This record gives sequence, C-alpha cells and structure tokens, in this order.
Amino acid sequence: MTSSVYMFLLISLILTSLTNGDAGLIQTTCKTTKYADLCVSILHSDPTSLNSDTKGLALILIRVATANATATSTFLSSQLLTTTNDTILKTVLKECSHMYAFSGDALRASVQDFASESYDYAYMHVMAAADYPNACRNAFRRYPKLIYPQAIASREDELKHICDVVKNLGAFQ
Repeated sequence: MTSSVYMFLLISLILTSLTNGDAGLIQTTCKTTKYADLCVSILHSDPTSLNSDTKGLALILIRVATANATATSTFLSSQLLTTTNDTILKTVLKECSHMYAFSGDALRASVQDFASESYDYAYMHVMAAADYPNACRNAFRRYPKLIYPQAIASREDELKHICDVVKNLGAFQ
C-alpha cells in the first residue's frame, strides 16, 4: 500500500469518527440502563451526544428530564384555568404543578452539582426529581372521587424513566 493511499484511508477514518462521533458509547452506555431504548432515542436526537463522554450524556438526559418536568408543571398550571370549578381538583392540580416545578429545580441543581464535581449531590438531586411526582399521584389518592389522569400518569412515567436512565449511566463517579 502506498503512503498516499494509507494517508487517504487514515484521513477518511478520522473524518468518519469526527462526523459520526462515538455512537458506540451511546449504545454501550444505554445498554446498562433499564430503559435502553428510551436512552438511545433521547441521545440520538441530540447531535452533541456524539461528542460526549458519559457525564455529557447524563447532562443531555438531565436537560430532557428538566424540560419534561417544566412542561408538566406548565401543563398542570394550565389545567387549573380550564378545569371545572371543582375546588378539590384545582387544589390537587396546583399541588401537582408545584411538585413538578420542584422536580425541575432538583434537576437544575444536579447540573450545578455535576459542574462542581459533587456527584453524590447530583445523584441525590436526580433521585429527588424522580420522586416528586409521587406526591402528585398521592394527592389524587387522598380523594377517592378523583381519578388520576392518564395524561399526568404518562408524563410521570416518562420523567421517572429518564431519571432512572441517568442514575444508571455510571456518570456519578
């Protein structure tokens, strides 16, 4: 093989790795999680994931979880304006909106903890973020006549699943 052919192949390999990033890291990392398909789907939808290490992948997932929590809080707040005049339902929806806002706050705190390399605190904040939606579900349970809406249950599951993926990535070291 001539040196020019060798050099061409080497440059092609380098350019391919730069443009494709490390998709293998995403696959390998996501396989360690309970929700591997969700992990892969989220990370492949973010172009920065291809150039990220495990901590970077965790931060991408945390941003998605934060957006989920914030959107759910906003959704619940909007429900306060459009629901019936049922004061109990409005009280529960307000409590739920606050819980999802707290979840978003915890996730934002975890990003700050990552930046300061306080990984124990980052992990704790992700765990808290996953747990806040339980208070919403429990608020509905306190009132047997209220039915926990599927729209909230789906959002709760998605947030918890993303947080579970983050916790299982191995980025907290």
